[in-house]
Amino acid sequence: MWEIFVAVVLGIVEGLTEFAPVSSTGHMIIFDDLLFQSKDIFGPEVANTFKIVIQLGSILAVVIIFKDRFLSLLGLKKETEARKESKLKLSQVIIGLLPAAVLGFLFEDIIDTYLFTINYVVLSLLAGAVLMIVADFVQKRRTITTKSVDQITNKQALIVGLVQCIALWPGFSRSGSTMSAGVMLGMNHRTASDFTFIMAVPIMAGASGLSLIKNWEYFSLDALPFFIAGFISAFIVALISIRFFLALINKIKLVPFAIYRIVLAAVIYFVFL
Repeated sequence: MWEIFVAVVLGIVEGLTEFAPVSSTGHMIIFDDLLFQSKDIFGPEVANTFKIVIQLGSILAVVIIFKDRFLSLLGLKKETEARKESKLKLSQVIIGLLPAAVLGFLFEDIIDTYLFTINYVVLSLLAGAVLMIVADFVQKRRTITTKSVDQITNKQALIVGLVQCIALWPGFSRSGSTMSAGVMLGMNHRTASDFTFIMAVPIMAGASGLSLIKNWEYFSLDALPFFIAGFISAFIVALISIRFFLALINKIKLVPFAIYRIVLAAVIYFVFL
């Protein structure tokens, strides 16, 4: 039962933080290293894979919330010719996710071996906070040109995708990096958030699949309830938190999240390290 409790708590942490720019992986590492030590239950390979795979619960929540958008991207929804010409295209999503997908594939071993530690998470929380503060500062001094994901250009998609590569560093936050890039490129915060969520589905599905394949030999049926409990709790919490976040982000922007990251990093460093 202890294993299920750990999985549910980490799933709740994942669901609450996956789409806020505070790093869900970083929070799971912090909670796990300070409270649970799941690597001692099933081994480090399974524990690290769990932190990636339960993000599929949050991704499923995104698919449900953005189902019409995904049907449109896949050409499964009837639209007028004018609408087809002016909408976000699947090619733009691919442009946005390719850089991180390629680098993640090439450097996965290094990331898993050296960066999944609480010390590196503290550093990345601070680095991500700086980027987010800069992003809000820059946006205040430029005109917002992109108020919908349907207005995103190929150039914007590519730059957002390149900046997303920084989030391969656990704790930096994929959503934090992509939202920051988006607002600096002239998107409003809601548009940057929407594009971030849409890109999350294929890239996180791919990362989860790759991690499962790589560490398959370490799995046993004993670990299955651990993964299922984490997946379900992440899905339920994410379904609620995503809607709340989307309603909030244009009002509060990124700086409050940056302040939270700085405070969290300071508490961890001075209290626990």
